[in-house]
Amino acid sequence: MHFVEPSREVLAETLLAAGPDSPTLCTGWQTRDLAAHLYLRERKAAVGLGLLFKGLAKASDKATAKLAAKLKTTEDYNRLVNTFRAGPPVLSPMNIPALDESSNLIEYFVHTEDVRRAVDRWAPRALDAEYSDALWDELVKRAAILYRGVDLGVVLVRPSGPRHVAKRAPVSVAIVGEPGELLMHAHGRTKHALVTFEGQPDAVALLQSAEVGL
Repeated sequence: MHFVEPSREVLAETLLAAGPDSPTLCTGWQTRDLAAHLYLRERKAAVGLGLLFKGLAKASDKATAKLAAKLKTTEDYNRLVNTFRAGPPVLSPMNIPALDESSNLIEYFVHTEDVRRAVDRWAPRALDAEYSDALWDELVKRAAILYRGVDLGVVLVRPSGPRHVAKRAPVSVAIVGEPGELLMHAHGRTKHALVTFEGQPDAVALLQSAEVGL
């Protein structure tokens, strides 16, 4: 099942409900900045590449900030979010289902939660089992990259039983949680991820202080 289209819809609805001036878990960004980022990453090649290559990151950030600054009214913001909601341009590579899934499934989930969890009171969403499985599959593919900066072994564990060794080392810590929560932790939202840890206390402390994510 292709989950990106409904995930895009949920993200757009979350942004519209929050409005342009709400906080997010993305450092320094309000919802207007996040909306600008989502719009540009599938319409401006330089912005998309800036997410992958540090040398282009400044240009990407500058373009995002410039567009966000133009969203002066709620109407401007809503118009841009609805353009994102409608999907990528006709000739965009994102119209290829396999690329769309690999590029956007996790992106849309994490950014939806970046808005939802940036408030004092929030609760995790109840996710469809197939959707959770799809999130888990994508996490497994990139877990080694996301935990590359951690100086110990990392094992991701679902409460239902499946586990994945993200990184091997003489000393390891298991991170236990549902796929969505493991995704949030792996993408650096460590304080907003409902996970538990299993391992030696000093190893757990090291993991909790490590830089996680891209």
